[in-house]
Amino acid sequence: MTINRIISRLKKRYQPGKIHSNDPFRTLIATVLSQRTRDEVTDRASEKLFSKYGTAAVLAHADVSDIEELIREVGFYRVKAPRIKEIARIINNDFKGKVPADMDALLSLPGVGRKTANCVLVYGFGRDAIAVDTHVHRISNRLGLVSTKTPEETEIKLREVLPKKHWRHINELLVRFGQDICRPVAPKCDVCILADLCPGKNHS
Repeated sequence: MTINRIISRLKKRYQPGKIHSNDPFRTLIATVLSQRTRDEVTDRASEKLFSKYGTAAVLAHADVSDIEELIREVGFYRVKAPRIKEIARIINNDFKGKVPADMDALLSLPGVGRKTANCVLVYGFGRDAIAVDTHVHRISNRLGLVSTKTPEETEIKLREVLPKKHWRHINELLVRFGQDICRPVAPKCDVCILADLCPGKNHS
């Protein structure tokens, strides 16, 4: 099966390690911060934020202006600062300080969509879920695994075609592959390890 060959080659190339962090709250907040922001910027902002506000209880009582200063590097930081404070407040008050390991409950949090919720389930709890970001959506379509218009549609279709044992790994593998080889513009088709399995090359 082509999809198994694709996953096998990607795992051999990128050798994914431990999936989940054992800190669902940090995973949740970092994923919210990562929206429209580069990974390295998200990492720096997350470190600054969590060095001062490490739990939902503490972050829920932080000054928004202080949060803004700590996360200033990320995109839309003025929008994200009150949002993550409110997320922390809800978790602290409604969920007894613990991030829920439930899709519907996660989606009830402000600013949390399916991609963020799935990232929390995968990276925060080690659950079988498919987190679809721009890399996963783009590459899944390029490889012909799905034919979809939106990340939400891609998640649904990948659930149908991707063996469940690969769900937790697909995000990390395709993100790294997308950053390394299968870029949005000028992908490196000439050195791609999946070139013989790809329906077309020289994508634009």
